[in-house]
Amino acid sequence: MSSTVPALPHSATLAWWLTAWLRGHEQTDHVLDELADATHLLAGGSALDLLVRARGTGATYAGLALPVEGDPLGLGGPPAFNAAALEAGQAVVVGDLGLVPEELGETVQWRTYDAARRQLPDVGEADRGLREELLGAAGDLADLDVARWRPEAADALMNLHHRPAVDAPLGTPARCVELAARGLQAWTIVDLALVDDGGAVSAYEVERRRTLLQPLGRAARRAIVAACSPEVWPPA
Repeated sequence: MSSTVPALPHSATLAWWLTAWLRGHEQTDHVLDELADATHLLAGGSALDLLVRARGTGATYAGLALPVEGDPLGLGGPPAFNAAALEAGQAVVVGDLGLVPEELGETVQWRTYDAARRQLPDVGEADRGLREELLGAAGDLADLDVARWRPEAADALMNLHHRPAVDAPLGTPARCVELAARGLQAWTIVDLALVDDGGAVSAYEVERRRTLLQPLGRAARRAIVAACSPEVWPPA
């Protein structure tokens, strides 16, 4: 994820737009236009092949996974899919199909795997967790004197009302769009604060910084996953 221009991961974008298409909220041409922004392709095929493969699962939505080492968030197996998704740091689950992105030049190619059912935090739980961690983050960053060595992170935390814009398709609940934006904002704060530009003078300080910010990063990932996984969306 870029720390200068916050953007949702490729898998979050694909999960949202696949869901909108599978549920009939967005027309095929519009979805293909959106996916063309990053040139999303099925490995060995086209963007249309990607849509057709998703529809072939019989699923009515696509969900997001954002795993990291020790926290396989959004994954349910099997091992081959989990390993590929962990290496990429993201994946999409559509029924029993797992999609893992690989950036190749100007394109994002999606490799396919078998996927199993998974358990996720619901939107309300993820929302509450993110709010709690954001409240604690201000004190943690003050303890780290973040304003001195990473003023962008301090400014972002102090200006939580200025959230990054996210482009969501029709049919995405407003609450989930807002939660995705707040999750992306928090994730960006963590990314900014963890960039080492000489502010941390020892390995101890680097590790302390990471330990203090880890809960906010986890809450941010949980928020984005819930916001981009329709199986845990609130009833319409």
